[in-house]
Amino acid sequence: MRVVHVGKYYWPYERGIETYLKTLAEGLSPLCDLTVLVSNDKSETVEEEICGVHVIRLARSFHLNSTDFLFGLPKKLKELKPDIIHIHLPNPWAETSWKMAGRPGRLFISYHSDIIRQKYLLKLYAPFHRATLESAEKIIVATPNHIKYSPFLSKLPEEKLEVIHYGLPPIDFPASQKQDRPFILSVGQLVYYKGFDVLIKAVADVPGLDLVIVGCGPLEKKLRKLAEDLGIGERVKFPGHVSQSELLQYYADCEFFVLPSTFRSEAFGIVQLEAFQAGKAVISADLPSGVPYVNQNGKTGIVVPPGDVRALNEAVKALHGDPEERLRLGNAARERAISDFSAKEMVDRTFALYLPKA
Repeated sequence: MRVVHVGKYYWPYERGIETYLKTLAEGLSPLCDLTVLVSNDKSETVEEEICGVHVIRLARSFHLNSTDFLFGLPKKLKELKPDIIHIHLPNPWAETSWKMAGRPGRLFISYHSDIIRQKYLLKLYAPFHRATLESAEKIIVATPNHIKYSPFLSKLPEEKLEVIHYGLPPIDFPASQKQDRPFILSVGQLVYYKGFDVLIKAVADVPGLDLVIVGCGPLEKKLRKLAEDLGIGERVKFPGHVSQSELLQYYADCEFFVLPSTFRSEAFGIVQLEAFQAGKAVISADLPSGVPYVNQNGKTGIVVPPGDVRALNEAVKALHGDPEERLRLGNAARERAISDFSAKEMVDRTFALYLPKA
């Protein structure tokens, strides 16, 4: 069975969708003839083998409105002659290329998120997008909330949609190291929807507690200035991009994890699963997305209204001041990661969809 996955990027890009695609591809590659097609950030095509996965990074022609245009993609899809093509959305150029290539293979879609920011372009794109979704044999989503809150998916027949949780393989965390000062952790790109400004404001009046924000992005300078203006510049750390071993140490050492995102562009928050596996309670926002489905209020952490500095401040103070509650929530979080977000189950259920029905 020749299977082609079309995504935006691939490891070592470490965002949520790329983490999902890498985990899925590594699980599927022993089961089928798998190729992953993604964009290169340069104007050249590179073909490589990564952890047993055949990856083709196609030359990027240009980038516009968060979309990489790969003029070589339709031709490559024709050449590969897939039995199954699995597209990861949002990715308007992947949809266009599949149609330009003559709609090869049986179409499967992993629907990670609606298009949120490009509202005016979405109005023009919507009819085309709906037609692609209707052409798919199955559309895979990570949580029921993805269907509930999507203006596109909520109108599709139930039999076309399949909920398969994202999963992570077991992570081997290092032992926790004693800290001079306790800290809370957040991880993500320093971009508009992550809500790091809200988090910095929320910790400003919590003395003796540091904040570590791991990640890079265009808002770093602005966030640093905010921390300085609030008089907590020395308490808010921006280590930037760190190695995997350093990141796991941060998870092991933090008191708890915070995902303060303020827009439903945060559709799942796979970093929550990493925190869960580390046995950490999570504070997250009650977004109209999969985020509060993953982090269950009062069971694995605390869920607060998005963008609410006061509510987030109260949640931070509550967990910081209650080690027993942190332990209870963290243990439940670890159990939820093991029982409900298994990489093996994600791979097995996805591959089962590919098999011809009797």
